[in-house]
Amino acid sequence: MSFEGYQSWSLPSGLVPDEASPEWLSKGDNAWELTATSFVGLQSVPGLVMLYGSMVKKKWAVNSAFMALYAFAAALLCWVLWAHQMSFGYYKNSPLVGKPVNSLSNVFLLGPTHVHSMLPNADYVFYQFAFAAITVILLAGSLLGRMNFYAWMIFVPLWLTFSYSVGAFTIWGYGFLQHKIIDYAGGYVIHLSSGVAGFTAAYWVGPRHSHDRQHFPPNNIIQILGGAGFLWLGWTGFNGGSPLSAGLVTSLAVINTHICTATSLLVWLALDMVVYKKSSVIGAVQGMITGLVCITPGAAGLVDPWAAALMGVMSGSIPWYTMMILHRKSAFFQSVDDTLGVFHTHAVAGVLGGLLSGLFAKPKLLNLMYGNDVYGPGLLHSGGHIHPGLKQMAYQFVGAIFIAAWNAVVTSIICLVISRIVNLRMDEEDLEVGDDAVHGEEAYALWGDGERMPKPRRLCIPLICRRLMPTPV
Repeated sequence: MSFEGYQSWSLPSGLVPDEASPEWLSKGDNAWELTATSFVGLQSVPGLVMLYGSMVKKKWAVNSAFMALYAFAAALLCWVLWAHQMSFGYYKNSPLVGKPVNSLSNVFLLGPTHVHSMLPNADYVFYQFAFAAITVILLAGSLLGRMNFYAWMIFVPLWLTFSYSVGAFTIWGYGFLQHKIIDYAGGYVIHLSSGVAGFTAAYWVGPRHSHDRQHFPPNNIIQILGGAGFLWLGWTGFNGGSPLSAGLVTSLAVINTHICTATSLLVWLALDMVVYKKSSVIGAVQGMITGLVCITPGAAGLVDPWAAALMGVMSGSIPWYTMMILHRKSAFFQSVDDTLGVFHTHAVAGVLGGLLSGLFAKPKLLNLMYGNDVYGPGLLHSGGHIHPGLKQMAYQFVGAIFIAAWNAVVTSIICLVISRIVNLRMDEEDLEVGDDAVHGEEAYALWGDGERMPKPRRLCIPLICRRLMPTPV
């Protein structure tokens, strides 16, 4: 239909399609998606930059924050140059990855998305970049306090290319798990990937300095809460933007996200108070994170609010047990130095959320999100036909196993390749010093936490002046 044909309609002038706003574009959806993308970006910068820089020992504040900032910038260039098409582009007969071509042409960016939405590709590219960036930044949480920054600079593009892109393509793109796994906003693609890859990379990089591993207090708890706030509120865009429209599922996803998160935080806090007799702020932040992660895989917009609350109870208790009890008793977990416990907060909570999505997902909400009969109903809503629910649960298990195995293997190969180029771990001397040795910069103008002591200044007399000075008898 020509644009002139709309002039006879009783539409406000701002809603009449024109060359800058074609008829396939929804201005409301477009505005929401750009807002949601900004929310997700703020989770990383400044959210995780603040969180990482504050949660580590003072001498590692600059290095930890900068690892997140670098990853965000590097991920964007990798994403638009090749990784987006590898993750979401079509590649004939490829079960694992798309064709590595760029996404920079105006024809592509200003055209409609291939998914069922009324958005331009530019929105979708940038939204999915924000997902990719936060994934590799979450992974960094396992490596803080010892990874060679030059090795990290190489690791980020390699991991996005060979690990993240494959996970995104197989589940969200045209891969062999397409239309099989319920992964609404990345419980498997983002959180399980980052948790397993971070734990694997931590094994290959090696542990922190022995003194740091025994004594690693956060340097600014108030700022931790600020970073946590960006994460929590940013998840409104994380889960609310995944439907790619401002519809009913979006509204339900947002409220369910916050119900699960608040419940998880309170359960984690209660367990800390009962077992350790202390109301730990850092524990509350960990409970917040596990709640956000657990609701993400499929449940945010696909379950009833009561199910979201129940998932919050489980995400506040099961990862708490694996991190606070099992981790301390297990020789396997103790052998790997996962600095911030990313395996527990993201891998464990991500798998938990994925399996619970296969249990609680409602058929009506699945149809609203994906269309009729794309995914099987949650097992709890199978009614008299239990087979489709069991089949969907089986797919959820298969997806978790594939993502975990792929990330463990590929991350190991990447680390081994990088180790042939540069050392994965810093030198012992640099590990003792911290930020000053790595970047020549310090977060605080205070001494006493690993910084190099300043050399004593000596009076330097120019040579010409020394020649004019009388020689002592």
